[in-house]
Amino acid sequence: MKILNVVGARPNFMKIAPIIDEMKKRSKLTPILVHTGQHYDKEMSKLFFDDLKLPPPDIYLGVGSASHAVQTAKIMVKFEKVLLKEKPDLVVVVGDVNSTIACTLTAVKFFIPVAHIEAGLRSFDRTMPEEINRILTDSISDYLFTTCHDANKNLLKEGISKDKIHFVGNVMIDTLLKHIKKASHSGILKKLNLQPKDYAALTLHRPSNVDDKKVFVRILDAFGEIQKKIKIVFPIHPRTKKRIEEFGLNNKIRKMKNFKIVDALGYLDFLKLMSESKFVLTDSGGIQEETTILKIPCITLRETTERPITVTEGTNIIVGSNKEKIIKESLKIIKGKEKKGKIPKFWDGKAAERIANILLSKDLR
Repeated sequence: MKILNVVGARPNFMKIAPIIDEMKKRSKLTPILVHTGQHYDKEMSKLFFDDLKLPPPDIYLGVGSASHAVQTAKIMVKFEKVLLKEKPDLVVVVGDVNSTIACTLTAVKFFIPVAHIEAGLRSFDRTMPEEINRILTDSISDYLFTTCHDANKNLLKEGISKDKIHFVGNVMIDTLLKHIKKASHSGILKKLNLQPKDYAALTLHRPSNVDDKKVFVRILDAFGEIQKKIKIVFPIHPRTKKRIEEFGLNNKIRKMKNFKIVDALGYLDFLKLMSESKFVLTDSGGIQEETTILKIPCITLRETTERPITVTEGTNIIVGSNKEKIIKESLKIIKGKEKKGKIPKFWDGKAAERIANILLSKDLR
């Protein structure tokens, strides 16, 4: 059974790695890794591939950055050629990036079955491009692998057949649990002169937060107050770095003596940074899940989340870009009043194993 596994951006690497590992253990499954190059930083990609022990991509499309329409179109054109040449039995897509919907749509037009990993996640905010990608991908995929019961309910409400839905758990957690011990040996804290639980880790990159100067400044003002109480460590995203330059915010940031910007980190270094932090401030999706497993308090700088289980069962709190809320929740954690969570069902490191077994049981040819 020839299976094309598609990745397009760094978060996809963490999701596909355990799936490829499990496929390789089964002689009847032949995994092929396709990297669209949707987001591609040669050094960072190599670092992630090395950390996760991912083989080099079998096929690299090199589409690069562009507008949503242009990028999606480029991926479809190039992926169509791959499908014609490889004639796979199945295409596996993960997450919600443009590569996800582009490759799904192209495969379905050729009547090639598609499996979507992380299906059914919904923020119910259609201003997010990722939400559109999620809805469209799920509506035309053949196998929908979900991380939680909320996702199952969402799919059923949208009219998806129950037979297509498989509750398997969270592949990102597979990756985290596999690498947490190795990450514990990372020297990143020593390199950055940090002590465990003596800092907050930050990620910030979403257009809704950094592309609007007024919103970005409001969030930075919150950080300005928080860093008076605890050091904030920020492995900066290229997009955010660019906006800081464009908006002339360097001087504002320099005045925050306890706000430490560092270069983007590899998977193992960031996992170590996150696991030893007092709490995490983020607008990322996956980090909300990872902090829940690590039992680290998480403050999400978004108005909505497609991962509500991290709020109802995990350690996550949604504050949006509200300055007062960001400060209030951060100070509560600093004072030792952090939210306690529990581990959701099937977030046990065996999601990829369940996926591979289900695929093996299907006659796709």
